[in-house]
Amino acid sequence: MAGNAEWLAQVKEAALEPALPIIDPHHHLWDHPGSRYELDELLADTGQGHNIRATVFVECKAMYRAGGPENLKPVGETEYVNGIAAKSASGQFGEMRACAGIVGFADLRLGHKVDAVLEAHLARAPERFRGIRHASAFDPSPDVRASHTLPPKGLLGLDTFREGFARLAKFGLSFDAWLYHHQIPELTSLARANPGTTLVFDHFGGPIGIGPYEGKRAEIFAQWKKDVAELASCPNVVAKIGGINMAVNGFGWHKRAKPPTSDELVAATRDWYLHSIDVFGPERCMFESNFPVDKLSCSYGVLWNAFKKIAQGMSAAEKAWLFHDTAQRVYRLD
Repeated sequence: MAGNAEWLAQVKEAALEPALPIIDPHHHLWDHPGSRYELDELLADTGQGHNIRATVFVECKAMYRAGGPENLKPVGETEYVNGIAAKSASGQFGEMRACAGIVGFADLRLGHKVDAVLEAHLARAPERFRGIRHASAFDPSPDVRASHTLPPKGLLGLDTFREGFARLAKFGLSFDAWLYHHQIPELTSLARANPGTTLVFDHFGGPIGIGPYEGKRAEIFAQWKKDVAELASCPNVVAKIGGINMAVNGFGWHKRAKPPTSDELVAATRDWYLHSIDVFGPERCMFESNFPVDKLSCSYGVLWNAFKKIAQGMSAAEKAWLFHDTAQRVYRLD
């Protein structure tokens, strides 16, 4: 991802509606050999002309502790991100507040024993820690990569997982869900069983467009519409709308000689956004960048232009929910 700057630079667009306040509720940070995305890289992206006021970090298995109890190793990620958030909060890097909210990882299959992990996360970032993501994306095809958590099939329905999930309400924590499109009914079942916990539906439920799903987008979309409408009937679920430009989604942007324009992104993906907004309502939807993962396909500035074109014609109040207010409410940001 660090090496595609020259490729992305082929398409530059002036920011539309540059004064519109935005909270980006989904991005990652990491520092791996040959792949770095930390505060400097985030600031370079959020500084592309859009009015990004704050961001929310979502777990990605970065900077886990090298030693200590296995269940507490993910707390290292919260320590790492909270330090970067403190740097941003100093004001020395501009007005934007990076990682104003933090979503970490805890293995919810620990059942009631997960309390110790949740307490440790909260102790390390009491002003910013807001929720847990335990990714469940699983597909039997060897062509489709499983989540970084390597979940088993049917994770969301396991008794041990549900016991751990039920502990989130005690701590006032939300749950971010990353799964694939055929797993959406599993999330609906989980949401109905836990009406007191806010669930965040990430990346449209990961519609797959590669491997055995290649060439079946219309068929997948038709079933997806029904499954998402059913999920939206759960009032405790909100939707992050974005993260559909990954390689697994099958649009193949990263294989082109030039990256897509915002108009091209809109033409290819608009219907997924409009259906989500229709069934959840703007007050339960929030545009997300999913950077730097989606950076494989498009630049930050172009992506947010695409979002603004999708929202074109909506009222000022609806835009406020989609770009800022839903994220502020769900992640309890100042």
